[in-house]
Amino acid sequence: MNRREFLHQSTIATGLMASNRPFAPFASFADKASPVQVNVHTEQVLGVIPPDFIGLGYEISSVARHGFLSATNQVYAQLLRTLGAQGVVRVGGNTADYASYSKDGKAASAPKSTLVNQESLEELGSFLNATGWKLIWSLNLGKGTEQEAVEEALSVNSAVKDNLLAFEIGNEVDLFSHEGHRPPGYTFVQYLEEYRRYKAAVRAKLPYAQFAGPDIAGKTDWVTQFAAAEGHDLTLLTHHYYRAGESPASSLEMLLKPDPKLAPILETLRQASASLRVPYRICETNSFSGGGRPGVSGTFGAALWVLDYMFILASADAAGVNMETGVNQRGFVSSYSPIGDNEQGTYTAMPEFYGMLAFAQGSRGERLAVSVETQGVNLTAYAVAQERKRVTVTLINKDHTRAAAVKLTSGHEFNRGTILRLTAPSLESTTGITFGEASVTPDGGWKATRTESLRKRAGTGHILLPAGSAVVVKLTE
Repeated sequence: MNRREFLHQSTIATGLMASNRPFAPFASFADKASPVQVNVHTEQVLGVIPPDFIGLGYEISSVARHGFLSATNQVYAQLLRTLGAQGVVRVGGNTADYASYSKDGKAASAPKSTLVNQESLEELGSFLNATGWKLIWSLNLGKGTEQEAVEEALSVNSAVKDNLLAFEIGNEVDLFSHEGHRPPGYTFVQYLEEYRRYKAAVRAKLPYAQFAGPDIAGKTDWVTQFAAAEGHDLTLLTHHYYRAGESPASSLEMLLKPDPKLAPILETLRQASASLRVPYRICETNSFSGGGRPGVSGTFGAALWVLDYMFILASADAAGVNMETGVNQRGFVSSYSPIGDNEQGTYTAMPEFYGMLAFAQGSRGERLAVSVETQGVNLTAYAVAQERKRVTVTLINKDHTRAAAVKLTSGHEFNRGTILRLTAPSLESTTGITFGEASVTPDGGWKATRTESLRKRAGTGHILLPAGSAVVVKLTE
């Protein structure tokens, strides 16, 4: 039987093949591909994806690395600009509740003894100016004091200026007892009392300071309570998410299947956000916590996962997402990092970066409704419109074995369509990944070297989508 899915997301799916030469696998796979029907409902606008939706997340220890998050790190800054002219950097992580600030102290980057100085913050300010991105900064509630938080907030504000989006107070506060920051049984009420003291202390010196929170790991009910208590005075509601912890069970198969616990979390956040008109952001997230699962988190399969995941968040009215990258709370570079870092000054686009890049190309504008008949293929479809005259469709085939022969229809007639393919040798590949048949260059830039023309018959677009691949289709009048 056909499986019909109605996706409340930004959607429009699947272009078809080639320009002058056909997409190579088409002839050999078309007869074996499963038929998939995608219908874009151009008359049904579901919401808008904010232009700064894309973000990256860093442990605060990264800020203490001289020359890293700095305008002088030109390749790294270019990698962020390649993802978007607007975005959000979130600095926090477990190291934030062990870190300290000293204006003239010696910067030190270590999991439980990071020290950030004024030079570190000035470098971060220059980095944000170079990228055009904004900042969420986490103040130390775990091991710090109110006065230390005020001093740090003043210095961050001075260095970052208009690029400061908000302060968070504490990282994963619902795990404070587990981390040893508070005695067992630490409650939301206790956290809220501390949060309000810290906020008042910061506001006494920075009257216009903006705040985000509660920045929890898993107790989503803390978000609803926090929204009710502080929603009148918040820039963002914040929550973390990982598919699972790093373990032998954390497989690529798990990653590419829907997570049954994610939808209820997002619905709770969506309702809390809508009731108070305060946006929410998944401000720390990636595949598997603890730095990711080696051999899984750094594969092309993870690129397809992150592309789909970001659209899932957008479809649930999230304001944005911060994908964790770089050196983690354990002191090593996470295997899930979108940006590779050899810790010797070389930075490269890793598999997840390509998924984020495809999202950046396919998510500009208003989300449209899409209905899909997948015939059991693990395929999702999303559509976004710009002024109704330009529609972008993203199709993601996370199936290991089944190609899809997609028929695309729309409530609006489009004369032209072009296709960018996101491909790799296999789902397990760690190299050989291209988008628009182009790799990200050593200087951090990207430009497609080939686009295909959408093939149409009788008003229907056709595209072959091999197993383990994705396309971004741009339709114009």
